[in-house]
Amino acid sequence: MKRRQVMRLLSLFGLGTQATMAGAATPAPATPTKLRLSEAEWKQRLTPAALRVLRQHGTEAPGSSPLNAEKRQGVFHCAGCDLALFSSDAKYESGTGWPSFHTPLPGALGTSTDFKLILPRTEYHCARCEGHHGHVFDDGPRPSGKRYCNNGVALKFVPAAA
Repeated sequence: MKRRQVMRLLSLFGLGTQATMAGAATPAPATPTKLRLSEAEWKQRLTPAALRVLRQHGTEAPGSSPLNAEKRQGVFHCAGCDLALFSSDAKYESGTGWPSFHTPLPGALGTSTDFKLILPRTEYHCARCEGHHGHVFDDGPRPSGKRYCNNGVALKFVPAAA
């Protein structure tokens, strides 16, 4: 990706500044304002499948998401609150059956430890609505070496403007 494309992408999220372009230190991304809704409000807002994953920490079946095949330029947002989470440039084919990314957008995710399978795993969630998205593993490609294994139903894809 060319520097100009990176800066344009960053500016979409309010992260690009003149100081950054001049080579100064990049400011830390702002923490998004939390979105707190009642269970009834989440049920109105989400499909049953998205509700099961985002609010009840479920997992969709591998290979079931159309986002596995998404190859266009754009940004993957949280299906619960529309926060931008991943650039399409960070998406790769992991062979797991779930959309996978190597690097999230700055400030987009939070993590916690999950013991559901006895051994601890790192769960990640949306920084705004705290919706469950998936788990992060240390077997991903460069530059991060991480694999953010995401439930497709927890995402919505926003294509880049033509």
